[in-house]
Amino acid sequence: MALTGRTALIAALGALLVGCVLPSWTGVGVVVLPLLAAVAVDLVLAAPVRRLVLERSGEPTVRLGEATTVDLLVANPSGRPLRARIRDAWYPSAWAPGTAATASRHTVTVPAGERRRLTTPLAPTRRGDHHSGKVTVRSLGPLGLAGRQANLDAPWRIRALPPFTSRKHLPSRLARLRELDGRTSVLTRGQGTEFDSLREYLPGDDVRSIDWRASARRSTVAVRTWRPERDRHVLIVLDTGRTSAGRVGNAPRLDAALDAALLLTALATKAGDRVDLLAHDRHRRAAVAGRSPAEVLPAFTDAMALLEPALIETDLRALTSTALRMAPHRSLIVLLTGLDAHQIQEHLLPQLPLLTKRHELVLASVSDPRLDEMARAPRTTVEDVYAAAAAEQTRTDRRRTADLLTRRGITVLDAPPESIAPALSDTYLALKAAGRL
Repeated sequence: MALTGRTALIAALGALLVGCVLPSWTGVGVVVLPLLAAVAVDLVLAAPVRRLVLERSGEPTVRLGEATTVDLLVANPSGRPLRARIRDAWYPSAWAPGTAATASRHTVTVPAGERRRLTTPLAPTRRGDHHSGKVTVRSLGPLGLAGRQANLDAPWRIRALPPFTSRKHLPSRLARLRELDGRTSVLTRGQGTEFDSLREYLPGDDVRSIDWRASARRSTVAVRTWRPERDRHVLIVLDTGRTSAGRVGNAPRLDAALDAALLLTALATKAGDRVDLLAHDRHRRAAVAGRSPAEVLPAFTDAMALLEPALIETDLRALTSTALRMAPHRSLIVLLTGLDAHQIQEHLLPQLPLLTKRHELVLASVSDPRLDEMARAPRTTVEDVYAAAAAEQTRTDRRRTADLLTRRGITVLDAPPESIAPALSDTYLALKAAGRL
């Protein structure tokens, strides 16, 4: 086993001295002396560790669930070759499961005055910032009997962004947006649409879109096409309080809300609308506003990467006040929160008049499909009966709360994690088509 640092040098010299004074007739000195001399020489010839220069490079961000690499450049300015075993330490959540023990260790030889590049593969398992730890370098002598060891600093940070798994739904929603935009077919006219152009009548077109004056000037029947108004304001509000921490499947509700917000952001930006973001519980956790269309999605994903649900009750009065400051003019406000009956009735309902007086409000909530399974499960035991009754009561409370909000002019969306993102985008397109945005 290799000895390290000053301790190894002292031990080797001490053992060498003992070997020198042992009586030669015992035979011990004859064996130990050359061995200890070799260890001492090996230790002296090992390249110094603390003079090494370490530099890092690589992509600073990665989407959760994807792999990335970080390069570690090891420069050896000494006059002796470096024969080293290096451990590149990171926090456990930065590694793919079961890979830390092997992926973090490297064996390298760096000639005197040269440098070598080591590549460490990473695959973060949670959102947020992942920081590197100490780099442990063990420099061995030519014989590998002894060496020097030190822990060196080479700071680096990888930010794991939300995975945005719902982006697979974006092409189909963009196709529907193009239809609404009048580029592939006539669209239904609403109070918020603008005249776009004239084209020839096709079977199936709405006869109300026929422009009789234009038709009289040509040999064919002309119809008007319309497109939704652009440059509208959309404010996405994420509730990061207690209800967002509830786990549905293997992830908290907040993760599904983030995914839905990203899909809506990508779609609304393509539609020419301005999109801002607010994350709030008792205090504002994140806010992104006034970004250009090219900057919106990167800025949102960067801000969302650091969001974590807080086990506290959301202050809906403060949330409403902050949202109104960020949306001084008519806007579509999308509130991603829970459908907890008590929270809605006691705290949100008093704030609704302030939100609905000027704005269009959509409330989206992530439901738990496990409730449907429990309500439909066979009831063979007393425990099954109680579980089914509890699930049915919860579903009933959510439906009543949704109906209560709908009667007050709120568009309510309650969908499971895998459906909440496309359903929210469909709701946005429906509001566009109806001219309510």
